[in-house]
Amino acid sequence: MPLVVISEFMDEPAIDWLRTHHDVTYDPTLVDDPTRLRAACADAAGLIVRNRTQVDTALMDAAQGLKAIGRLGVGLDNIDTDTAKARGIAVHPATGGNVVSVAEYVITAILVLRRRAWMGSAQVLNGEWPRQSMIGLEVDGATLGLVGFGAIAQATAMRVKALGMTIAAYDPFLPADSPAWDGVERHETLDTLLPVADALSLHVPLTAETKGMFNAATLARMKPGALLINTARGKIVDEAALADALKSGHLGGAAMDVFASEPLAANGPLIDAPNLIATPHIAGVTVESNTRISWITVKNVANSLS
Repeated sequence: MPLVVISEFMDEPAIDWLRTHHDVTYDPTLVDDPTRLRAACADAAGLIVRNRTQVDTALMDAAQGLKAIGRLGVGLDNIDTDTAKARGIAVHPATGGNVVSVAEYVITAILVLRRRAWMGSAQVLNGEWPRQSMIGLEVDGATLGLVGFGAIAQATAMRVKALGMTIAAYDPFLPADSPAWDGVERHETLDTLLPVADALSLHVPLTAETKGMFNAATLARMKPGALLINTARGKIVDEAALADALKSGHLGGAAMDVFASEPLAANGPLIDAPNLIATPHIAGVTVESNTRISWITVKNVANSLS
């Protein structure tokens, strides 16, 4: 049976199902050892990865029989898709598998950062009583700005409408006559969206155009006191500029689930930024989404190899 190599963690029942159809090497430590990974893939027909495994030319050179790559997620910037296409290797993202989990993460971050009450837990447990500094804002009547208006952003919009928020979005690739715009304030440019959003959530892929999109100038055009939520890709945001915007008080807070370098280097620019929630690229990972994504991926890879 064809060999499938899995280099990062995934749902084990899905792996067990895959083993009934293919030989499987499951070793989540391979992601941190490119030499062992290349050796493991020497006879592989399929490869399953998350976002950390770098599926580059060197790895594909080592895996001459590779026919399918399954991505446990949707971003493909860790996969050299041009080389894969040129070599006839199918690349399968787990489209739709983490929509709910990311949408719920974004909403949670907005609620926590605007209300502020939960940011004082350490002080309260230390015997302080910071009631005045913990008085925050409601989300009812506030505007959520969405940069990119694909499936995850649309799912987020649907949910926050129930909280009384106004939805505004910028997405030059979504046709103006799309039904998705119903009930949403559509912006033709990013410049018109920035000053009206009380919270801004990023939902764009990392491309030459989006790399560094949120720099010092962009952040300065955001509404004073606004929040920035990034669950997309770290290099979209200039982390030093974000730290400055938080320290100056221009931004009221930020939630960063993705970073330019993961894990973060010690003493990076965000280390002492106030009102910052930092999480380890986990917005799209819940127990439920891990199950969905894993099953989507094993079925995609099995179908490619059948």
